[in-house]
Amino acid sequence: MGGKVERKIFGTDGVRGVANQPPMTVEMAVAIGQGVAHVLGTGDQRRRVILGKDTRLSGYMFENALVAGLCSMGRDVLVVGPLPTPAVAFLSRNMRCAAGIVISASHNPYQDNGIKVFGRDGFKLPDAVEAEMEDFALKMLEAGGNGQGPQPGRVGRARRIDDARGRYIVFLKNSFPVEYTLDGLTVAIDCAHGATYQVAPAVFSELGAEVAVIGAEPDGTNINAGVGALHPEGLAALVKENKANIGLAFDGDGDRLIMVDEKGEVVDGDEVMAICADHLMTAGRLNHATLVATVMSNLGLELCLRERGIRMLRTKVGDRYVVEAMRKGGYNLGGEQSGHILFLDHNTTGDGIASALQVLSVMVQTGKPLSELKSIMTRLPQVLINLPVKRKPPLAEQPALVKAMKAQEERLGEEGRLLLRYSGTEPKLRIMVEATDPALMEQVAEELKQVVIKTLGSES
Repeated sequence: MGGKVERKIFGTDGVRGVANQPPMTVEMAVAIGQGVAHVLGTGDQRRRVILGKDTRLSGYMFENALVAGLCSMGRDVLVVGPLPTPAVAFLSRNMRCAAGIVISASHNPYQDNGIKVFGRDGFKLPDAVEAEMEDFALKMLEAGGNGQGPQPGRVGRARRIDDARGRYIVFLKNSFPVEYTLDGLTVAIDCAHGATYQVAPAVFSELGAEVAVIGAEPDGTNINAGVGALHPEGLAALVKENKANIGLAFDGDGDRLIMVDEKGEVVDGDEVMAICADHLMTAGRLNHATLVATVMSNLGLELCLRERGIRMLRTKVGDRYVVEAMRKGGYNLGGEQSGHILFLDHNTTGDGIASALQVLSVMVQTGKPLSELKSIMTRLPQVLINLPVKRKPPLAEQPALVKAMKAQEERLGEEGRLLLRYSGTEPKLRIMVEATDPALMEQVAEELKQVVIKTLGSES
């Protein structure tokens, strides 16, 4: 787990909030740019930082603010415009940059925005480095940005990289087995009006598929609005309308994937991991016969893997913790039920398009439809309640809630489990309950919800 590092503005996935409100202000973005430059070190020969964003309207102002902050500290900036988060992770190491920065609030509505940082190796920064960056940024903000920069002749430059999208498309296509194509397949795609809107259709059509696309007309205010990974119903309709073999829904920044099979049924991250773990295990390419998932993954995934001699290692929620466990143990496959799937043989962070290509390669190699492939896993009934809360006090310090959780756990016994946790990116408490008895599951979840409302003063 490592030492606990207290952070003031960075959450589990960077800084995030409503644009033009603290902490997501222009002034803070300038300071974060300066903070990134600071932690790179004065003796670092790699001066360049790559900067990408999704399609939010506020991306323009944060892009310019980060460029200003980085250049004021003597760093050069390569601006790539709208590209998926995993593209920036790939390009930061491929182009030998000192760091990569993404401006995105992922699956959140357009009013929000965020900033996340990748190191030169394409991985998210360690907590301690992120904390140092945060401290420097807050000091610069307090000092009005004065006193730490180089002489006028040593400030940085910024330029736009026009072929970044093409580089990422080639990288993605190279992750698909060269002896296979997608000829004869129809792929339905929902780009969430987000960062994948140009890349995804190009990749699948260039590999031979017929593509049907929705969510590929961003206007700055429609990202994730009723489309994308959180709203697969539109994709399911598109699959049926076009008799597609598979449907792919990405979130706003393209690091998350939710699928729809040829029958129009949703396939989530747990099922994708089950398919890919089984395929890699059979091929002898699943490192240490282990999959890394989080506490949110369905118990059915664990049972499916156990039958196949695969160990499942659980971490706390957040793809950074999955990656941390994977790197520590030398594992090559992991992910989250929400659709962040990590293939460390291919990329250093969740990559929705690369994940889809891996599942498509299994379909092509086995000749099986997605509905058949996903049937290896039987999902236990699960309910997830996202409850808006006004405050986030430690749950362990709420006696009424602790007592209620203990009582409900005893009630579920060996036939289920429950988990309460705060969202790392939103003012919400998540209540997850699994049980073999759906009626009991719903009852437990509802009773816990009422206790939370009384304890934390939820508005729901």
